[in-house]
Amino acid sequence: MKKNIVLFVLFVLPIMAYLFFASGVNSFITLPTITKSVPDIHKQWRSFDGNEVTLNNKITILGFAGKDFLQHSGDYFTLNQKIYSNYKGFKDFQFVFIAPEGTEEQAQKLEVAFGKLSDMSGYHFVFAPLNEIQDYYSQLHLIGKLDIDGHTPLVFIVDKKRNLRGRKGKSVQGEAEYKEGYNTTSAAELHNDMVDDVKILLAEYRLALKRNNSARKI
Repeated sequence: MKKNIVLFVLFVLPIMAYLFFASGVNSFITLPTITKSVPDIHKQWRSFDGNEVTLNNKITILGFAGKDFLQHSGDYFTLNQKIYSNYKGFKDFQFVFIAPEGTEEQAQKLEVAFGKLSDMSGYHFVFAPLNEIQDYYSQLHLIGKLDIDGHTPLVFIVDKKRNLRGRKGKSVQGEAEYKEGYNTTSAAELHNDMVDDVKILLAEYRLALKRNNSARKI
């Protein structure tokens, strides 16, 4: 019993305190689940290199690019600088953008441009028929919708078990709060809300790892 208390004080309590004080916007100790077990990327959808892309055992930032996403390249640049550049060094962290077939050239131009700024090994574009993208998105069971071109300015956080995470409950101010995605057109939202929430999810996994390592030593 005493050993368990000591382990709690040494490992769990400091991380809980870090999560609380590091989070200036989000009042959650763990990031709430919005949709459980979202579908994995369909096996027939392929990336540039033809390899299968999966959400399993990955922390994924999931986006829907639409038919003309070079039009939104400024938003993706901001997302890349605020989120990808900060967290690309974490193991199993990836970006996945689902785009309609026929947009491969646009995606390649974007990838080349961003590749001049950072390593793109954790960045994936997958291509699919537009109707299949719309059907896939409907299975996320979200309030927001894709437009007719398969685009939304929102990106989504999906954990290693394919749960879509966000905010629901009470904010720091005690007001009702719900956030299923993060608006790439708002640098402030990415810098504040999304950075905060990705940080909390990563800290969840650090805490789980510390617990597992401690359990092995007992």
